[in-house]
Amino acid sequence: MLEFRSDVEFRELASRRALNRYRGGRMPFTYTLNPYRGCEFGCGYCYARYTHEYLGRERQEAWEREILVKTELAQALRAELRPGLLCGQEIAIGTATDPYQPAERRYGVTRSVLEELARHRGLSVSITTKSPLVVRDLDVLRTLDERGELSIQVSLISLDRHLLRRLEPRAPTPERRLWAIERLAAAGLRVGLFLMPILPAIVDRPAALDALVRRAAEAGARFVVPDTLFLRSSARRSFLPIVERDFPDHADRYHRWYHRSAYAPAEYRQRVRRLVRRLARKYGLGGGRTRAEGDAGGGQLALPL
Repeated sequence: MLEFRSDVEFRELASRRALNRYRGGRMPFTYTLNPYRGCEFGCGYCYARYTHEYLGRERQEAWEREILVKTELAQALRAELRPGLLCGQEIAIGTATDPYQPAERRYGVTRSVLEELARHRGLSVSITTKSPLVVRDLDVLRTLDERGELSIQVSLISLDRHLLRRLEPRAPTPERRLWAIERLAAAGLRVGLFLMPILPAIVDRPAALDALVRRAAEAGARFVVPDTLFLRSSARRSFLPIVERDFPDHADRYHRWYHRSAYAPAEYRQRVRRLVRRLARKYGLGGGRTRAEGDAGGGQLALPL
């Protein structure tokens, strides 16, 4: 039986709208959809931590301990999915919080949203997650794929489970995420590796990235979507202390690079992207569609909830 953490509070949040239009022009999708606000996985680098501050939840731990659940999201979505309106426009699920975080086992909001989407033809949907719980929904995912276009991105930045435990304290292990890729690929679904954020000096060694891309390809991934760390002020407050504590040799670099900007230097970003593109070609993987080709910015953009 699943045991929920006693120090995590779940609050239901009324939702009048499900789809949020993205107007930034730097991503290939038109709409975002996030079933939850806050994320129990507790990734220190997560750019979306700032969204809790809008709600007056400014404590660093509030992001992973106060989860807002959009329990009526499917009903709101039903009113927005008018026939033909969204054909050819991608809906991205999980741009700000993981749609398959532990709360999903209790509330099932993500599944209810997918079931509603699967009732329609011609939709283009992408899902980004760290969780193998996505495999639970293979039946509805197949239906969604048959009636439209579906792309699933499994987020993983390292094969070192001990390293990830310091960075993503409550996220599933690398082995479980690779298992999810295997199961999704075996079901004939388009699944890829979401290789971001690549953390400077922590997960960017060429040999480590090579091993990760190879394992993902062996598991059945069809594409890889890379980008480097985007560190806005709220995430900086949570992540820099982790670097100082666990990676002190690299702390000075992080403070220099991210003192005035949310982005790593352009030369570094370009070098890492070139490396991952070479690895993708080496292991026969294509490119994903999560960022506009040639964009000079970071991949973890400030997206609407």
